[in-house]
Amino acid sequence: MIRSREKPMTDISVNQAAVTRKNIGTAIQYLLAILVTLVALFPLYWMVISSFKSQSEILRSVPTFWPEEWHFENYINVFNKANFGKYYFNTVVMTVGILAIQTVTGTLAAYGFSKGNFKGKNLLFMVVLGALMIPIQVTFIPIYILCARLNMTNTFAGLILPTAVSPYYIFMVRQSFMGVHDSYVDAAKVDGMGTLGIITRIMAPMCQSTIATITLVTLTTGWNSYFWPKIVASGEKRRVLTVGLAHLRNTFAGMDTMNNHEIMAGAVMAIIPIVVLFFIFQKYMLTGYSKASMK
Repeated sequence: MIRSREKPMTDISVNQAAVTRKNIGTAIQYLLAILVTLVALFPLYWMVISSFKSQSEILRSVPTFWPEEWHFENYINVFNKANFGKYYFNTVVMTVGILAIQTVTGTLAAYGFSKGNFKGKNLLFMVVLGALMIPIQVTFIPIYILCARLNMTNTFAGLILPTAVSPYYIFMVRQSFMGVHDSYVDAAKVDGMGTLGIITRIMAPMCQSTIATITLVTLTTGWNSYFWPKIVASGEKRRVLTVGLAHLRNTFAGMDTMNNHEIMAGAVMAIIPIVVLFFIFQKYMLTGYSKASMK
């Protein structure tokens, strides 16, 4: 009988092969994550370095991935050619106003849809979900006519009130409130606490990660809003950053100017607050989305 020269694979060799495969898989995952990150961050990087270039360097047929000469005056020129300080003020007021009113309406509606007991609750909530699928481009004409008749064009009221209710805010907070057991609400009612007290002292603290997430999303949406502010605030008085960036090209008697470097500088200044807020609250965003998706 001829014995095989090959020895059976021991448990150690099996474990080593499994560890090797795991390490290879981990390395591939990290490599893909790095590639995806680079692809996602490259436009941001290009915008930042272009804001320090000259116009002639930006228009070169062979692009440069680092400024040959740093032009910090691009940021100063933005304030000189456009009323960027006023745009910042208008954007802050509009964003804070939208956030405040959506927080009130969204939280109250979410509590009613999650813990309320009234006839037609589910049907009304389906209507709210249906509103998520209707873009503002479909409804802006009657809304604009209403604002014009109420003399709300070129006013903060016209910028804020049409977005006073957010179906997305209601949906997200309602999903989070559904995870709070009814016994907490019943105990609070027994102690004589009212609806506002239950929302502010029980529901909101227990769902703070979701509320922080939707707050940041609302801030970002309001800050980056372009279509409606362009329609309802066409004048200089209530112009916001997004619309102001588009007007940077028309700075001399309405004529187009070749100032891509200054437009990039304005865009950098416009996104800085949102980037800072994202890095501060990113952990709350991940926690909030994960909790909402599990409901």
